[in-house]
Amino acid sequence: MIEQLLDFIKTTGLANIDWRDAVMICVGISFIYLAIKKGWEPYELLPIGLGIIAANMPLTGLLEPPNPDSLNQTAGIFGIFFHYGLSYWNLLPPIIFLGIGALTDFGPVIANPKTLLLGAAAQIGIFMAFWGALFAGSLGMNFGIEEAASIGIIGGADGPTTIFLSARLAPDLLGITAVIAYSYMAAVAFIQPPLMKLFTTEKERQIIMRPLREVSKLEKLIFPNVALIIIILVVPKSAPLIAMFMIGNLFRESGVVPRLTRSATNEILNIATIFLMITVGTQLTAERVFDWQTIVILVLGFLAFSCGTVGGILFAKIMNLFLKEKINPLIGSAGVSAVPMAARISHHLGQQANPDNFLLSHAMGPNVAGVIGSAVIAGVFISLVGN
Repeated sequence: MIEQLLDFIKTTGLANIDWRDAVMICVGISFIYLAIKKGWEPYELLPIGLGIIAANMPLTGLLEPPNPDSLNQTAGIFGIFFHYGLSYWNLLPPIIFLGIGALTDFGPVIANPKTLLLGAAAQIGIFMAFWGALFAGSLGMNFGIEEAASIGIIGGADGPTTIFLSARLAPDLLGITAVIAYSYMAAVAFIQPPLMKLFTTEKERQIIMRPLREVSKLEKLIFPNVALIIIILVVPKSAPLIAMFMIGNLFRESGVVPRLTRSATNEILNIATIFLMITVGTQLTAERVFDWQTIVILVLGFLAFSCGTVGGILFAKIMNLFLKEKINPLIGSAGVSAVPMAARISHHLGQQANPDNFLLSHAMGPNVAGVIGSAVIAGVFISLVGN
């Protein structure tokens, strides 16, 4: 009886848990705390935290991938989510983009097309981190060109795009890159303002931009169709994200399919978010996190996000050298894809400098352009690097 009891104890998680597993469980709990108590990206951090806890419980088999050669299927539920939702089909990020597209208003971009350039300029952070990762690889880190691309895309501050690219090029880095991307998105209010103040003068922050013109419904209907055709013709590998993004937006702007729009922005987006974020969390296992690579990726991600913020600001200042009607450089920082947090930060700092400054609608232009830009760059990386 005692031997049987001892044998049973050996099969419990308590007897097999490692200190690293315990640390990761605490990390998961801290994510849940930040989501509930602090309100930091709750739709992302809460399910990610739950996924981290579940993945680091020993002996559960939750992460076992499907084995097509096995007669008795022993795959774990999270292994199935990862295999079909990300690794094999890479289905969930494009579904997220459908919902985001249905929530997006292209009006600020159409009314002021110059903001597309600001969104493009802010993507410089992606390339800075990409080259930084390649340099780290030359120093002995296990970073090839696929891993460098997956790390670089963190600079776009777009979680679904980061997940889409990492699942395609470097699945082993998926959990780390995705969580870092979402963490920097949640911390945008702490990272961006010091950089924005450092690279702009008080006078520049006080620049008032006149209200945007009203955009017609026809323009809003034409834009997603033209953008879809041009972008996919130039970068075909961006099609899964761009096509779903523009389809969702066309649902919204057509006005004739309100049920589809509601479904895309509610049920479909919410269900995809649940599965995507839990799956991302389950990739943060102790053996993957407790590695020097993770520290390097964290630093490179911060470099990418910071360079993207500064790149947008500096490009706005360069544009002002040639523009009669000046742009407030603060909106350049919104070119990173953290929608709409980065645009709100631009608006908030503008109002601090001048209470009559209303930059939110202007900042949404580069903000939305950044979403498109990071998806296009992901397509470029897949075209050049992918198998």
